[in-house]
Amino acid sequence: MQLGYNTNGFAHHRLGDTFDILSSIGYRSIAVTIEHDLLDPPDQTGVASAVTKLLELRDRTGLSITVETGARFILDPKRKHQPTLVSDDHSDRIRRREFLMGAIDLAASVDATCVSLWSGRTESNENASTLWERLESEMRLLLRHAEPSSVRLAFEPEPDMFIETMAQFSRLHETLDHRLFGLTLDVGHVHCLGDGDIEKHIQRWRRKLFNVHIEDMTPGVHEHLMFGEGDMAFPPIFAALSGTSYQGPVNVELSRHSHNAVDTARQAFELLGQYIE
Repeated sequence: MQLGYNTNGFAHHRLGDTFDILSSIGYRSIAVTIEHDLLDPPDQTGVASAVTKLLELRDRTGLSITVETGARFILDPKRKHQPTLVSDDHSDRIRRREFLMGAIDLAASVDATCVSLWSGRTESNENASTLWERLESEMRLLLRHAEPSSVRLAFEPEPDMFIETMAQFSRLHETLDHRLFGLTLDVGHVHCLGDGDIEKHIQRWRRKLFNVHIEDMTPGVHEHLMFGEGDMAFPPIFAALSGTSYQGPVNVELSRHSHNAVDTARQAFELLGQYIE
């Protein structure tokens, strides 16, 4: 496995500086959260320049890249994480879809490990069956777009979104039944929601585990904490990952620590690096 760090925890740094800093600390992977300075939707012509930028940074630092699509305000400056794949307005769903297709194209060109994404949520009281239909339809279109380049889509259950539990992910996985569809497992989310045993989830989904997010957390509170500030036990998690011969990224996600990004990244590496062979 490769220990990495999500650029959403370096919100005040230039992307090139973030690559250099993480590489110098010892990280081998970087989760690049697409922000406006990299790809500014709906101008998908920007994909080519984003590819050029990422290829130069990848080749300079040797960091493997995961493409993350969870930027808070990239599609709407006033509404966090909106619009989504389950939004009421069809044109809104298209906006999210086109952004994700741009992310897939970007990932294909830089040999990214995967594109990580989530369902989002609706702002209305639509019934669950309607939301399932929307999500399944949009995901099929995204998977069709990913097929020519074989870009893997790693779906993340996220607290307070339409798909937030592992049981819901399992249903979606069974329905889509696609070779390129797999899991982003955020271990803190499982812990926060009391959503079963993390190690058992790792074992069950070992063949479809494309991406891992890691941070500390406490039960019932969706707040990404520095390691040691929550009550999670990390040795069993890394033992489970090693036991399944997981070769993908384990990316630290501390998006609220950008004010102290460098020190936080160093401390996280010191605490977690001991578990990576």
